[in-house]
Amino acid sequence: MSTEICGVVLAAGEGQRLRPLTELIPKALCPVGNLALLDHALRRLAGAGFTGPSRVAVNAAYLADQVVAHVGDRCHLSVEPDGPLGTSGGVARLKEWIDGRGVLVGNADAYLVDPFRDPGKDIAALLEGWSGDTVRMLTLPCRDGETGGFSGQRFAGFSLMPWRWIEPLADVDSNLVRTVWRPAEAAGELELIAYDGYYLDTGTPADYLTANLHAAAGTSLIADSAVVTGSVTASVVGAGAQVHGSVTECVIWPGAAVAAHESLTGVIRAHNGLTVPASPRA
Repeated sequence: MSTEICGVVLAAGEGQRLRPLTELIPKALCPVGNLALLDHALRRLAGAGFTGPSRVAVNAAYLADQVVAHVGDRCHLSVEPDGPLGTSGGVARLKEWIDGRGVLVGNADAYLVDPFRDPGKDIAALLEGWSGDTVRMLTLPCRDGETGGFSGQRFAGFSLMPWRWIEPLADVDSNLVRTVWRPAEAAGELELIAYDGYYLDTGTPADYLTANLHAAAGTSLIADSAVVTGSVTASVVGAGAQVHGSVTECVIWPGAAVAAHESLTGVIRAHNGLTVPASPRA
């Protein structure tokens, strides 16, 4: 592969299905395994050799100031001040920065097992042997009864696209399904690359909780600065959190508190006391 490639993480979405959690912070900054979803995506790109503002860009729109502050100078930032432009419009807004390169695009809300925890389950297959001409999509088999996939496969969070498919994109609200993936499929230029790993769209509280429990791998992840005087079972407890009661299969956000009289199971507790119930699914 000789084509120059850059990486883009799409982090502009409102996360409507995760409300009311995303009324506090953008979906891209929701922690999974005590690491923001956005940072999971950036670590995955780093594992593939993409780092720094010349090689990696992040877009932001909803609660953009939080995303901008979180990213700092680690990546190039593209802010959409009038609201999210969708996956296609977000990439189009970055065309001047992309400047003729191929683009490895990932969704910030896509949870894939950490490449540093399980090096064999990464996105390298998207890059291997790429001609620089086709559109590639990381995929898993569709689940029973699932429709809307691509030849029986479903999108697994990352796609690789050549410049000639990026250049025509318009800086308007649109999505990559309509502007790139389906047209490439119709043209016989879409390659489906099997992902041999764990993937989850964290769009709902149930799936968000499931991703955290997967990151905990059957045990508990407790940040060093958390204070625990109660009991924690198969849960994730963030930095500065205080757990004086009992939590089981929960996510306790950084700075959140669980009082001594509380016994929580299968919920997300935010730093302002908000508690969102969720039933994890496989």
